[in-house]
Amino acid sequence: MPRVKRGMAHVKHRKNILEQTKGYKWGRKNLIKLAKTAINKAGVFAYKDRKIKKRTMRGLWQIRIGATVKELGLSYSKFIGFLKKNKIELDRKILSDLAQNHPPIFEKIVKKITNK
Repeated sequence: MPRVKRGMAHVKHRKNILEQTKGYKWGRKNLIKLAKTAINKAGVFAYKDRKIKKRTMRGLWQIRIGATVKELGLSYSKFIGFLKKNKIELDRKILSDLAQNHPPIFEKIVKKITNK
């Protein structure tokens, strides 16, 4: 059987790795060993932070709702309690959007749940 040297595949693989690390600092952009570890770490952080992003967005929604409700004379926890008691099933993302972009509608919701 003839010998196969894999030269082109090896060069292509290295080139691919170094293309992914374009813009990185120091040796991580042009030294293959450092570039491989940099890509692996970047992938791990990207995966982890996609999960954390959901957590931070929920916190932001809660802060927005809390600030708007505070202006209307309620606390965040009482507001959420009233929503559950009146069986209004709007999630925090929608409530936050209403509080920020459509204040009159949000005020109507607050008045409706506090009058009962």
